[in-house]
Amino acid sequence: MNYQQQIQRAIKGFENFLNTPLENVLQEHVNKNPASEIISLFQDVAANVPAYKDFLTQQQINPQKIQTFDDFQKLPPLTKDNYLRCYPLADFCRQGKIASCDTIAASSGSTGKPTFWLRFFTDELAIATRFEQIFYDSFFADDKPTLAVVCFALGTWVGGMFTYNCCRYLASKGYPVTVISPGTNKAEILRVVEELSPNFEQTVLLGYPPFLKDVIDTAIAKGMELKPRKLKFVMAGEVFSEEWRNLVGERVGSQNPCYDFASLYGTADAGVLGNETPLSIRIRQFLAQNPEAARNLFGESRLPTLVQYDPLNRFFEVIPNDSNSDPQGISRGTLLFSGDNGIPLIRYNILDNGGIITYDAMMEFLSEYGFNPVEALSNNRGNRNLPFVFVFGRSNFTISYFGANIYPENIKVGLEQAVIRDWVTGKFVMQIQEDADKNRFLFIAVELAPEIKASEEKKQAVTDSILTQLKRLNSEFANYVPPDYQTPQVQLLPMGEPNYFPQGVKHRYTRN
Repeated sequence: MNYQQQIQRAIKGFENFLNTPLENVLQEHVNKNPASEIISLFQDVAANVPAYKDFLTQQQINPQKIQTFDDFQKLPPLTKDNYLRCYPLADFCRQGKIASCDTIAASSGSTGKPTFWLRFFTDELAIATRFEQIFYDSFFADDKPTLAVVCFALGTWVGGMFTYNCCRYLASKGYPVTVISPGTNKAEILRVVEELSPNFEQTVLLGYPPFLKDVIDTAIAKGMELKPRKLKFVMAGEVFSEEWRNLVGERVGSQNPCYDFASLYGTADAGVLGNETPLSIRIRQFLAQNPEAARNLFGESRLPTLVQYDPLNRFFEVIPNDSNSDPQGISRGTLLFSGDNGIPLIRYNILDNGGIITYDAMMEFLSEYGFNPVEALSNNRGNRNLPFVFVFGRSNFTISYFGANIYPENIKVGLEQAVIRDWVTGKFVMQIQEDADKNRFLFIAVELAPEIKASEEKKQAVTDSILTQLKRLNSEFANYVPPDYQTPQVQLLPMGEPNYFPQGVKHRYTRN
């Protein structure tokens, strides 16, 4: 792609973004067949992306024979191991040219070595529609002067800069949105809220849920009056409870959480895949109060993130976890998605467990419990005929903390350091816990070696070692998690302790 082609690509993309009403964008999936569109994307990627072309050759697949959706569903899913770690970075781009993109973001892997993700200006515009959906449907920001405060970590990590850019694009489209990006500097965030928010009708804080709660609690402790600020929240990276949402809402004077909060289902791999809507939040509130209905819908006794998505932007499929058939319109298992980007992905397995539910199937399911979420909303905005995707989280034994993926391998290194390795077996369990005030913290139970007794000195040494290695190996942890929340709470337990280290069963390093 030459210089002039890049110019025209940018101009055309920006003109389409500026001139196409949100309503039109979100209704396109009704007029177009998402399955046909995704086959067209596959053909384009197979012809123009060197890595994918070679991948298909290695799999002995002729792309010309992929003509129907049944054909498409037989394509082998992509993973980091079978695709992204197998080719040079340039080969993932169209025509093998990194210059076809203008931005690189990084996400940290289990060893701390970053995975690089490329995108072009127009890729961000596609994701900006998710932010527009939130700012219009949830926050009514089309006619309310709004201050957007980006509280995600800034730098090469995808969240902060991506969010900042998308908010600016909304302003370009005519939304009275002004953006500022203090990042995770809590003192600066509080100064912004104190000094700037009185100039606007509402202020939106965009960041990771536990960090935003910490900001709110610190502001209250400092005597800051938050209710006049009319705070709204855009969040990503964590599954949180409805009790958490209610608690934060109460502290800032939220009158209607359905229209004051919105969580994003996002990833460095492909930007934002879906977003909470007033409708999805109202449904989740109902399910939180009706655990039997939630179990029947999601197939598990825990509440996942529930968002809606545009199948023309990100196309979801599900690999069933077992042979049990799901109800019509509901699919549960391992999520796959396909979508265009600087690095386009076809049937990509991000290792998230969850499922997809059509709009009609969701409404029918809820009606069986006598609940109509549309009638339960206080305003008709936010009721979009879009499918739902629910997400429990990664299936590869990671946990998410302030948006950083924490891997067992990171913790293992901390336990393998000199002296400490003589005290422990190497087994541990890590989980995110909450205290009585709904503040989250990283908890790690560590199994002691035979005849080793716990002591405060040993616990401190293990804690320091784990923290040192986490910050050394995991750049997301070091940059996403505020320093006050980085130190794990470690508990040293005797070998075979039944709650965390039962004998005779396969050990799991994470716990929900």
